[in-house]
Amino acid sequence: MSFSVRTDVCVRCNMCVAECPTGLLVMKEHGPEAGRGSCISCGHCVAVCPTKAIDYSVTPREEQLPVGDYRVPAPEEAEQFLRYRRSIRTFSDKPVSKELLTKLLNVARMAPTGSNSQGISYRVIQNEETLHAISEAVMNWMSALGKENSRMRIYSYNAKRYNRTGRDFILHKAPVLVLAISKDKLVERGRDNGHFALTYAELMAPSLGLGSCWSGFVEYCAQAGYGPLLELLGVPDGYTVAGAIMVGYPKYKYRYMPEREPLTVYFDEED
Repeated sequence: MSFSVRTDVCVRCNMCVAECPTGLLVMKEHGPEAGRGSCISCGHCVAVCPTKAIDYSVTPREEQLPVGDYRVPAPEEAEQFLRYRRSIRTFSDKPVSKELLTKLLNVARMAPTGSNSQGISYRVIQNEETLHAISEAVMNWMSALGKENSRMRIYSYNAKRYNRTGRDFILHKAPVLVLAISKDKLVERGRDNGHFALTYAELMAPSLGLGSCWSGFVEYCAQAGYGPLLELLGVPDGYTVAGAIMVGYPKYKYRYMPEREPLTVYFDEED
């Protein structure tokens, strides 16, 4: 790792030191230097420097996208953008191109992760027969759970409902299943990171004309280690499923934004 400072333009403003989340940087007579500690490769030191004095081989300035004249959306715009998204469970038959899915997931990878650990990859499944088999496998898992544990009867109920109606209550006949996958060693952090990433994907999807919905049953079934499902998912060795969403073009257009339960906040001091 190479950390460089142009002392001729460094004004010793201390911004880089203040922004370093691990306390690695310390301010010396001629500018910041790397002291004792670790680096999480966040790139804050390079991004915050007002004189372009700092560069770092781990997060080189030339690879960072300049903010430029970007304008943060007004609060009203941001609120509408966030509230517009709905969980889509009725999809059109239109296939989603690999190019569009790549664009979607390229935004997902920018999501924050614990200690900037990142480490999330993606498994995209589009084969119609495989998707149908995945739904069947999850329903079989549900049915078995309902028989073994009275608290899991809801799983058995959903399985019977699926068998009776023929309706896909697992993937809702979505044309795409996206799995966020992380290395086994990350365990819980990997699952959190996967959820962060897929949340970014869900928020980005409407901008691309797409709809999405969490596929919790697929995620839970995979994390339970259900063999028939894992075989279908084709997750690389050494990786585990950290999250799952369905993606496709919405068949219908909603005319109202969703509402939620009233806000409840407990402040440390009451007025």
